[in-house]
Amino acid sequence: MAKVDLNADLGEGFGAWPPPADADLLLLISSASVACGFHAGDPSRMRETAALAARHSVVVGAHPGYPDLIGFGRRELAASAREVADYVAYQVGALIACARAAGTLVRYVKPHGALYNRAARDPEIARAIAEGVRAADPQLALLGLAGSAFAAAAGEAGLRSVAEAFLDRGYRRDGSLVPRGTPGALVEDPEAAAARAVRLVREGTIDAVDGTVLRVDAESLCVHGDGPRAVAVLRAVRARLTAEAIAVAPFVQ
Repeated sequence: MAKVDLNADLGEGFGAWPPPADADLLLLISSASVACGFHAGDPSRMRETAALAARHSVVVGAHPGYPDLIGFGRRELAASAREVADYVAYQVGALIACARAAGTLVRYVKPHGALYNRAARDPEIARAIAEGVRAADPQLALLGLAGSAFAAAAGEAGLRSVAEAFLDRGYRRDGSLVPRGTPGALVEDPEAAAARAVRLVREGTIDAVDGTVLRVDAESLCVHGDGPRAVAVLRAVRARLTAEAIAVAPFVQ
């Protein structure tokens, strides 16, 4: 049977905990990328999110970003490669401790927002992220954009590289994501996202916004947990995958 991982970012909300979306998302995903305090989250939310994920048999991953709470980690910062490596090691280490307190483990790392996008196109920053991950725990996998600089950087650091594709984001013809705020950046129709998921698993292809057919080999498919329709999108995705006899399972056991 064909299978694929579904991941979403969690622990990013503010106010009452747990956010309703996080609780619903954990019923639909197999891997949870938990905010580590720099772009969102705090120690209590990190521990509680890890505990809730474990309760639902969802694999926990670290979701480190730039130190940018105001901008939600989506603003580019002039951080050096050395600083990026330290940011990542610090955040991953913090989530490892919080997860341990919750009785579970961190199994992978996926950078967030502007840091993710910078690493996808900049090999030096991708290597810095891999260095930070290795410093925190060399057994962790590094999850990143399929076809980007992430794979080579992970390999150089001796880390397992896991490629992902996005169900709720538009692609440019070079395989990069359409910047937020630009026409075509978001895919908000649940059925369109579900059709994308099946096509990615069955054919390994996705359409760019200009109609170019891109080859995308991905082990994990992402829906952003902070999206207003994230739950609806993932429900449609799960229903379509079930109908197509495609199992949902984490990429790490």
